[in-house]
Amino acid sequence: MPPPRLLTLPNLLSFSRVPLAVAFVMADRTPTKVALVGAASITDMLDGWLARRGQTTQLGALLDPIADKTFVLAALSSFLFAGVLSVRDYFIVLSRDFGAAIGFLVAYLLPGLDPGRFTARLSGKVVTSLQLAVLFVLVLRPQWMRWAIWPIAAASLWAITDYTLQLHRERVRSRM
Repeated sequence: MPPPRLLTLPNLLSFSRVPLAVAFVMADRTPTKVALVGAASITDMLDGWLARRGQTTQLGALLDPIADKTFVLAALSSFLFAGVLSVRDYFIVLSRDFGAAIGFLVAYLLPGLDPGRFTARLSGKVVTSLQLAVLFVLVLRPQWMRWAIWPIAAASLWAITDYTLQLHRERVRSRM
């Protein structure tokens, strides 16, 4: 049996978002922050595009969402600590991620469910895209956050509901 492929281009692109997150936290200039959010967005789209064309790995399926969440969490936290983002908005933007973490634990703890069977869904991709858009808003026009919070709140509610229903369907299926 051949060894697992670890160093694929999609995996490297996903992993690149971790040092991009560190760079974002350390950046102090708007053009640098815009470039880092842009680079994170491009690597996210590109690794997904390549993965859908046959370059998927088990590591990549795990690494991609972790890298996404690491970048978004680090960037949002830097805005929170700088006083640019309110605590309320911080938790709204991250609510889908908290819901996903709880769902993963539930799937892990319930007999007959395999957390690995829960794959990315459209609702989650929409939230990730909106999270990256919110980062652009926070860098370029933080005063627009009062308007930007509503679409991400709605999309997060959609994603939490969508993933909860998926968890329920898998639970019902596992009992059969």
